[in-house]
Amino acid sequence: MIRFGVIGTNKITEMFLEGANELSEFTLAAVYSRTEEKANEFALKHGAEATFTSLEEMATSDVIDAVYIASPNSLHAEQSIIFMNAGKHVLCEKPMASNKAEVTTMIEAAKKNGVLLMEAMKSTVMPNMQMVRENLHKIGRLRRFVANYGQYSSRYDAYKEGTVLNAFNPEFSNGSLMDIGVYGVYPVVSMLGKPNSIKAEGVMLDSGVDGEGSILLGYDDKEAVIMFSKITDSHMPSEIQGENGSILIDKIGSPMNVTIQYRDGSVEDLSQPQQHTMMYEAKEFIQLIQSGKKESYINSHENSLHSIEVMDEARKQIGVVFPADYR
Repeated sequence: MIRFGVIGTNKITEMFLEGANELSEFTLAAVYSRTEEKANEFALKHGAEATFTSLEEMATSDVIDAVYIASPNSLHAEQSIIFMNAGKHVLCEKPMASNKAEVTTMIEAAKKNGVLLMEAMKSTVMPNMQMVRENLHKIGRLRRFVANYGQYSSRYDAYKEGTVLNAFNPEFSNGSLMDIGVYGVYPVVSMLGKPNSIKAEGVMLDSGVDGEGSILLGYDDKEAVIMFSKITDSHMPSEIQGENGSILIDKIGSPMNVTIQYRDGSVEDLSQPQQHTMMYEAKEFIQLIQSGKKESYINSHENSLHSIEVMDEARKQIGVVFPADYR
């Protein structure tokens, strides 16, 4: 049994717990919130016995083995390091941190303290994405990866009315690339590796973050196109194009249907039955702890580093700057 603490009493944490509770090895032991009232309310709802309003006290307590961090992006690095320095394993929501400097510091802390650090990129550890990796060879020589994800933010209407919530606030290292684009960047980099060139364009909002954008990644014999948006919806699938056929992925952020369309017109359905989309990241993380491993093969430190390097350069070209970049 792995005893978890959670940081963040938000919707994403609720969804994570829904998935993680499907695992017999998971138990929620503690909840952190800045206010005691909110911590108690969340703990009561989800069956946690301990609550904390101090990160340091939670990190050094003996009631948890690991922590799931779902706070604003700008807090990921600092909070993760507090827990790793206390010997706790860390499952940190995507994106891992604000920039490469922070991710590098986090990885160094994990290695120094001999603990597991994993980016909670759910899609890459889901069975359907595993099927994509296992069947890539069937489409022949890869030429293009088109990763597409557009989701009109539930907070954009408030933004247009003059209220800048966290989702569109650079103070929290947010914006379309960080919150949505990462779902395209991470699987592309994990499958194709570090690109030779990066070209990015985007639409800047007055608050100082990007509302939508596109990235073109260049490789020796192929390219990747990553499109993302928080101010429009998109209903196009993502596609990996090879010389013998194409793999179509319905949703790059949580693939539910995956098919190969071959050049001869035949179609192969690769889709697997799946449980709660966020169960698989918890399962991967717990299995790594139980086997004594300090890094995921799929959501590896290298993949996290290469992904944030792409996003750093894309932000630079689009013009998105975070306060965290100067810390």
